[in-house]
Amino acid sequence: MDGQPGNTSCPENKDRWSSTTISKNVLPITIVAQLVLPISNLDERHPGLTPAVASCYHEAARICLDRHHSSPVSVVIDSEGNQTQVLIYWNAADARCKAAHAYEMKATEEGAYACALAAVEVTQGLVAISQAESKTGADYYMGTFEQPMDDLENSLRFEVSGIARCNQRAVNTRLAMKILQARSGKSNLPALAGVVGFEAQLIKIAKVLAP
Repeated sequence: MDGQPGNTSCPENKDRWSSTTISKNVLPITIVAQLVLPISNLDERHPGLTPAVASCYHEAARICLDRHHSSPVSVVIDSEGNQTQVLIYWNAADARCKAAHAYEMKATEEGAYACALAAVEVTQGLVAISQAESKTGADYYMGTFEQPMDDLENSLRFEVSGIARCNQRAVNTRLAMKILQARSGKSNLPALAGVVGFEAQLIKIAKVLAP
C-alpha cells in the first residue's frame, strides 16, 4: 500500500440507497436512486477492523474527499469491467481532524482503505477478515462475514492503493503496478488489487491472475 471527534455518523448508515427530490413548478421530480458507498462504521461489517481502525480510515477518507469534492459525490466502481455508480456522503473535516491527518500520503493510504473495502463489500459481498502479513503482496485478507477469522486459507488477498490527484489513466497505471505487487507476494492465495482515485471519482478493482 503505497472528523469531527465523536461524530462519525453519515447518511449511509441509515440507507444503502439514496434519491434526490427537487421541486419544479410545484410538482416534485425524483432523480434516479443511487447506491450509497458505506465508508463509515466499517468495523460493524468487517471483522478484521476494530472500531478505532475503522474510525481512523473513515476520517482519512473524509480528508481525501474534502480535497476535491463536496458531499455527496458520485463515484464509479469499476470491478472487472462491471461498473457501479455510487454516492459517497461524509461530514466535512474540521481543523482537529485535518491536523490529525496532516501527512497527506498516509491520509491517502488510509482513506483508500475505507473506500476500497466498502467497494468490495458492495460489489462482491466480501469483508476484511484480517490485515495481511508483510511480504504477502496484499493489505487485507477478504472473506464472507460468516467466515471464521482464523480461516485465512479460504480467503482472498486484497492489495489497495490510493491516489489523491489523478485522472483515469493514472488510476489504470497504478492498478497495473498493484497487480504485479500482489502477484509477486509470498502467498498462494488468490488476490484482488484495487486503486482509489479520489480526484478522478473512480475505484478500480481487478483480479490478480497467476503468471
